[in-house]
Amino acid sequence: MKRIIVAVALVAFAATAFAQTLKDGLYFAQEEAFSSSGWKDQIVLEVKGGKIAAADWNGVSNIAGAADKKAYDKAGKYNMKKFGKSQGEWWEEAAKVEAYLVSSQDLAFSKIKADGKTDAISGASITVKGFFDLAKKAVAAGPVAKGSYQKDGWFYAQQAAFDAKSTWKDTVLVTVVNGRVVSAVWNGISSDAKKKSKITESVTGKYGMVKFGKAQSEWDVQTAKAEAALVKAQDPASIAVKADGKTDAVTGVSIAVSPFLALAAEALKAAR
Repeated sequence: MKRIIVAVALVAFAATAFAQTLKDGLYFAQEEAFSSSGWKDQIVLEVKGGKIAAADWNGVSNIAGAADKKAYDKAGKYNMKKFGKSQGEWWEEAAKVEAYLVSSQDLAFSKIKADGKTDAISGASITVKGFFDLAKKAVAAGPVAKGSYQKDGWFYAQQAAFDAKSTWKDTVLVTVVNGRVVSAVWNGISSDAKKKSKITESVTGKYGMVKFGKAQSEWDVQTAKAEAALVKAQDPASIAVKADGKTDAVTGVSIAVSPFLALAAEALKAAR
């Protein structure tokens, strides 16, 4: 029994010592791809005095018209209690996982079952493995450099009306951490209720831009490059656009980027 107590104490000490070596600042990480449910989780950690002072577990989606995961959930659109028969809604359970990390400082959290869930965090029935994986990924990446925007968060904008010819309405969701754009999702909503989001239609081959538009690559492939260009440039206005709405500034992008940049600028007004 004494050996067990000593071992537990050493683990707790190691976790605390590791947290104390962290530089103060804001840390960010996100999953590499959208999951089968349509979400890509993100995490923001705030470190003060060498310790994790706050954690924000959220997500972005390829679902048509979806804002960030917490906003989407709080608007009653995720419905984990109703369809997943969970103890609480996703944002409520996520808050308990966030609070656990802040109180324990345990980035090396190992009490995870084979299904990715845990019995160690009261009130959390959701899968937590991804959260702790992202927390470690964020710490490994280091603090996010200070950017020019005044407010952090998730900022969403969409076109006012469907395009009469294409039947699509574009949307943009931008993530800002420490005043810096760290992520952008360019998507679209169709006036045809049978169609899924523009990303999904493109990924599944139903949009068919290469086949029907004779483009060099599919829409979702090109938009990913445009998104990366915005993260690099930070300011939508700094990406040069030609009269036809296209750009020569982003390699591999032959589609018109003006809708994306205009919506990104609109969304980021709230961050300035």
